Amino acid sequence: MSLEQNAIDGAKNLLINCADLKSDETLLIISEDPQYGWYDRAAANVVAEQAAQMGITPTRINVGEPGNTADPVVDAAIKAHDCTIYFARIGDQDRFGNLAPGKKSVMSYIRDVEMLGSAYGRTHYGATIELKEAVNDILLSAENIKITCPAGTNVEGHASSSAREQKTDVSVLRFPLGVPLPMEATEFSGQVAITRFITPTGSKIYHPASVSLEGTVTAKFTNGRIDGFSGESQRDVIRSEDHYAMVARTFKIDPDVVHSWHAGIHPGCDSNHPAEADPDRWSNTVFTNPRVLHFHTCGAYAPGEICWMIFDHTVCVDGINLWEDGRLLPQAFAQTRTCLENWPELTALCDNPAQGIGI
Repeated sequence: MSLEQNAIDGAKNLLINCADLKSDETLLIISEDPQYGWYDRAAANVVAEQAAQMGITPTRINVGEPGNTADPVVDAAIKAHDCTIYFARIGDQDRFGNLAPGKKSVMSYIRDVEMLGSAYGRTHYGATIELKEAVNDILLSAENIKITCPAGTNVEGHASSSAREQKTDVSVLRFPLGVPLPMEATEFSGQVAITRFITPTGSKIYHPASVSLEGTVTAKFTNGRIDGFSGESQRDVIRSEDHYAMVARTFKIDPDVVHSWHAGIHPGCDSNHPAEADPDRWSNTVFTNPRVLHFHTCGAYAPGEICWMIFDHTVCVDGINLWEDGRLLPQAFAQTRTCLENWPELTALCDNPAQGIGI
């Protein structure tokens, strides 16, 4: 099929399978200015066109870079519509807020029209929901989970303290859906090997947003509390410590919290934008790829403010690998095998997962 038809299919997946929009509902589409490098206009245009085909006249609002204070004009528009779809970073900032009863919001991680028309945008939203729930079941019922990576990560624990998400926990749906429930880190200990960059989570805005690393920084933590940083480059260690202190001071939060972690489960996530071009954009785009696992840190809340990105990890659950060298292995567990049987399109994707993560 052509890119145009694929993009239309992706838009329908967003509007119908994810947002569950009906022709009598009102839709607001919020688009971030493309000059900031995160979103094009074309993806939002296709979604607006398909909404019109469904009998909905979408309202469009264009916004600039996100800040840490609400925009009253945007807030008023959100309250006036049944559903809001964000092609803008402000949707990520608001995803843990409380919507008015009956309102729906969708945060889109589709950055451009090519992504919309790819397997990432077109894979049925229902399939990814079922996959997420299956992975949740496996991790939440585990007695032991061990996380390792080639750079030296070695973390072990269990997720019995993690509570299954309720519909009220995350008020903004994510499209595409690409990570399971964050596993709380209070019963995990070990060390995480951080390479390339320390990046923000997208929760709040601060500058500098990221720290470039010359080598590997090892973060040791015990039961969800950071014990300290070490590394071959003392400059890396000092810059990491200073960054944590700055962010914690800015928002008056606890810098030593390792709140939670989760790994990507969407084998269609493919991005070849180099990490160096914009580490913030990079980490907040590729996190749903199964090659990436990330920890939420700095702040006793999800998602915290600082992210540790881990690559090509292995996650061993009670002696069986659910991820191995950055590859999700859904055939290894009964819950995820059932999901593949219900959604054959996932089998093809998992057999040939996207590899592009910008590094």
